[in-house]
Amino acid sequence: MSTLTQQIAVVTGAGRGIGRAIALKFAAAGADVVCVSRTVENSEKVATEVRALGRRAWAFAVDVSDPAAIAAASEKILAEAGRVDVLVNNAGVTKDGLLMRMSEADWDTVLNTNLRGAFLLTKAFTRAFLKQRSGRIINIASVIGLIGNAGQCNYAASKAGLIGFTKSVAKEFGSRGVTCNAIAPGFIETDMTAVLDPKLKEALLKQIPLGTLGQGDDIAEAALYLAGPGGRYVTGQVLTVDGGMVM
Repeated sequence: MSTLTQQIAVVTGAGRGIGRAIALKFAAAGADVVCVSRTVENSEKVATEVRALGRRAWAFAVDVSDPAAIAAASEKILAEAGRVDVLVNNAGVTKDGLLMRMSEADWDTVLNTNLRGAFLLTKAFTRAFLKQRSGRIINIASVIGLIGNAGQCNYAASKAGLIGFTKSVAKEFGSRGVTCNAIAPGFIETDMTAVLDPKLKEALLKQIPLGTLGQGDDIAEAALYLAGPGGRYVTGQVLTVDGGMVM
C-alpha cells in the first residue's frame, strides 16, 4: 500500500538494523529516501536497495554529532530532494560501562550522537517543516530511556532526554501541522544483540511476555504508522514496541 507516495523521508543510522528496516519499509510504501549513515559504504548499500524498489534514494555519510556536517548535508538534501516530509532520528551508539568506571569520553560520545544528533537534524529541517506547514518527526528512543539499566547510564540518559525533546518539539511545532513522536524499542534482533551472551539473552527473554526478541520490521511498521495517514492526529507520544517488557 503506497501510503507515503510523493513523500521525501530522511532516515539517520540507515546503514543497518532498525534504520535500514525503516528506510526499506518507507520505500515500499512509496517514499523516496535519504539514507544517512556514518560510512559511504553503508549508506550507499541501503540507497541501492531503495532504488531496487523503484524509488529515488540519496546516500550521505555524516557524523550526526557534527554541526558543520549536518548543516552542509541538510542544505544539499533540500537542494536535491526539494523538500523533506519525514525525519527519522535513528542514529545511535552505545558505550556501556558502570558509572564509576565510565570515562567522560564515553559519556560524551553517546550523548552527542543519540541526543545532540537528533537536536541538530531536527533544527536543520525546522525552517522547511514550518514553512510547508507539514512534517513528521520520529525519534527512535528506547525502553532503557523509560526504565534505566545498570551499566548504561549514558545510553539511558540520552534516550530519556530524547523523549523529553520529543514532547517539547511536539508542543512547539504542533500549531504548524508538524508532529513529533518517539518509538521506544525493546530488545530487537540487530548486530548489537547478536553478540549477546546466550545466558544473558535467555534472561532477557524471561522479562518479555511475548517470549521473543523483536525484529527491525516491528519498529519499521510503527514508524510507518506515525509517518503515514494514520498518524495524522498523534503527536508528543512514546510508542513502546517491546513485546510487553515495559508496562
